[in-house]
Amino acid sequence: MKRHTCILAFVAMLCVHLLAQSSQQASMQLPPEDSPETLQQYVPVLSSVKAQFWKIDPTLGYAVHSVGGGVYVISDNGWQSAFLVTDEGVIVFDAPASFGKSIPSAIAKVTDKPIKVLVYSHTHKDHIGGSAAFKDIKGLQIVALDTVADFLKEMNDPNRLVPNVTFKTEKTISLGGKTVELTRHDYHSNEGDLFIYVPQAKFIMAIDCVTPGYAPFSGFDITTNFHEYLKVFDQLLTYDFDTFVGGHLTSIGTKQDVLMTKEFTIDVYSTVKRIHNGMDQAAFWSETVKQIGPDNEFLLFKVLLDKVVDESVREIQPRWINRLAGVDVWLPSHVRTALIYVRWDDKG
Repeated sequence: MKRHTCILAFVAMLCVHLLAQSSQQASMQLPPEDSPETLQQYVPVLSSVKAQFWKIDPTLGYAVHSVGGGVYVISDNGWQSAFLVTDEGVIVFDAPASFGKSIPSAIAKVTDKPIKVLVYSHTHKDHIGGSAAFKDIKGLQIVALDTVADFLKEMNDPNRLVPNVTFKTEKTISLGGKTVELTRHDYHSNEGDLFIYVPQAKFIMAIDCVTPGYAPFSGFDITTNFHEYLKVFDQLLTYDFDTFVGGHLTSIGTKQDVLMTKEFTIDVYSTVKRIHNGMDQAAFWSETVKQIGPDNEFLLFKVLLDKVVDESVREIQPRWINRLAGVDVWLPSHVRTALIYVRWDDKG
């Protein structure tokens, strides 16, 4: 009986110890990535950026700003589109899914000229998924790259009208004494991207590469070609422009915004390259093998790449956290995009 009592006491003590240990471990765990505690750790949008938010009439859901030369920009503080008014008609640049249905009526408040042309910057539905609002416009020319048209034919998406005027690399649209120059680039989407340039207005539109006031969206705007993305800023700066539209969020940009995003991008790329190439990878690999063994090579690579990402983020973030909004939100994704390029594509 005495022995039985001792065993019960030992079991009870062991249970208490395990429960305490479990509780202690739980208290040490970081909160989930989407928990309120974690989300509150992100830096608020910079006050300088918030000052540029457009005043949106909630009954309309968008606002229209003239930027000169017959060009008007439309925004809902999430997406951006634009149109050019000429003596013979209107040329529209993109029809975002969020407010595309309102573009015809927005244009009608500015001019009585008919809509003649709709230009697609690329295939993504957030930028052209509102084009169904234009389906009943007789004689409308929908202009896009031939590769964009081929993709949209295959998708057969009723919200993205199929282009009926296509080209391979360059096209100039002339209407009512004004011109629009379209040039193919490949910095973002698989099917190609357009620079849309109105020389008379010193206006350029290049979607998903520069977001004025902000760091780029995830993974350098989910680029499918970081090699070409690195070139896009110098390509933009060859144009004579005063107004830049990047397709997203809360501000119209200038050359300074292009230069700022270029500086950020080059900083990420060069930092990642220096840290990755400067590692003694053989020594690091040897130490990691001692901890987890040699069999799980995927895990070995993950530990190595995670180390480069962590060190790069810790170095870069303090330099940019007060210069661009959203740096802490997307910086790890930018570093990973640059790391993939540095390790597998870049020169030594």
